[in-house]
Amino acid sequence: MELVLTQMDIEPLPKQKPEPFVFNNEGLLTSNYKEEIHNNFFHSNPNSVFGIKQRIKSNQYQYLPSIDVILKLSVFAIAIIATLS
Repeated sequence: MELVLTQMDIEPLPKQKPEPFVFNNEGLLTSNYKEEIHNNFFHSNPNSVFGIKQRIKSNQYQYLPSIDVILKLSVFAIAIIATLS
């Protein structure tokens, strides 16, 4: 049997830069409407319907990882209890 070893210079992968959020509204909308939507999206009034919906959505997305962790830990605990009993 013969063993062949080779050595290659492998370059590390470049670090990915986070891309900034680009508001891109495509479709059959007029430029005035697009500008109004853009302004409403970034400068919404917190008391408006859109502002309230955005605040609710942001609160929902903040708690998703914690719910995920709780579910995983509960499944793990049930598995441990099932194996020990």
